[in-house]
Amino acid sequence: MSWMFKLRGPVSQQQRLIFGLLGFLFILGVWMALSSGSDPVVPNGILPKPFSACDTIMVEQTYEDEFGKVITNQVAKRNNSVICAYKDLYKDGNLFKNLCLSLGFNIGGYIKALLWSLPLAFIIGLFPLFNASFQSQIDAYRFIPLTAVTGIFVSAYGIGTPLKVNFLAFGIMIYLVPVIIQRIKEVRDVYVKTVYTLGASTWQTIRSVYIPAVLSKLSDDVRVLTAISWTYIIVAEGIGDQGGLGSLIYKAGKRMGRPDKVFAILIIFILIGLIQDRVFLYLDKKFFPHKYQVKDQYSSEIKAPTMVDLIIDYFLQAAVWIGLGIYVLLALDELLGILGGINLISYLFEDTCWVVHSIFLAIIFFKLRKYVEPLLYKKPATAKTL
Repeated sequence: MSWMFKLRGPVSQQQRLIFGLLGFLFILGVWMALSSGSDPVVPNGILPKPFSACDTIMVEQTYEDEFGKVITNQVAKRNNSVICAYKDLYKDGNLFKNLCLSLGFNIGGYIKALLWSLPLAFIIGLFPLFNASFQSQIDAYRFIPLTAVTGIFVSAYGIGTPLKVNFLAFGIMIYLVPVIIQRIKEVRDVYVKTVYTLGASTWQTIRSVYIPAVLSKLSDDVRVLTAISWTYIIVAEGIGDQGGLGSLIYKAGKRMGRPDKVFAILIIFILIGLIQDRVFLYLDKKFFPHKYQVKDQYSSEIKAPTMVDLIIDYFLQAAVWIGLGIYVLLALDELLGILGGINLISYLFEDTCWVVHSIFLAIIFFKLRKYVEPLLYKKPATAKTL
């Protein structure tokens, strides 16, 4: 049992799974204990029940009239809980479309933040003129309260989709640029001197040393920093009320007084974050596998992947191919109306459907590249010797 309290002690995958499940059950048990019963410790108007029967119950309501007479009436009261709230959100709140809109706004913000941050940070981080001129200003931008600049974005982009995407992109960018600059400074001089010795030009040095080294470390930073945009989703989606989970949770909490709906949407945010984190980690392993090559403790050979790793990889690969098939079908419907002109992508994502196309076109590009590259760089057959 001493391993449980050893500083930075190793935890196996099986132990992590078991204790993670126990931790979840513990939190759920505390939640139920605080919110259950006719007179809960924390009122259901603050902490709703995690689950209960989704029906309407009759409760007695007692009050005094103007003459001091006590009157008791039977009043219909909705037995609200977080699980029941999903039914209302799906039926009345158009939950799935709002989810797609929020995903479109946020992923669009990720893409724009990366497109803006990478060239800007490389210019400032690599060249002394720009580094001396702008790094101090870039570092200072991190202290800007983003909610205070919404008026500027409204003036520049209006109240539609461009406002939301660019506002979320700016929220990521002001933290991402200083991180990229720091990663550039962390590149070891030995690699730079080596390529200079080999006669590499400035561009060849950037391409062969700085870009691979920075992107390899930056993938972890992007995985953490992209979560920032979800913290500003209510601010972005509250302007213009175009829809999205942020707009939905604002209406449920402030206008409708439905904490059960608020908690239900918060759980969706958490699940999105966990899935997003797993996707980024999966991509990191695919693009930078050297970071995860662990040597076996009893030999110098690279440790082979476990059966669990192989099963997870298989299902992820299958999910990618299934997603590609669905996307191609829906994209053809957008262009040719083969499904009767449903235009599901445009309906769900509206002005952010370019995000969906960008993601799947990138997947198609890398899939094709995987199969085309071996053909392009195939070694010519050598003549057989007698």
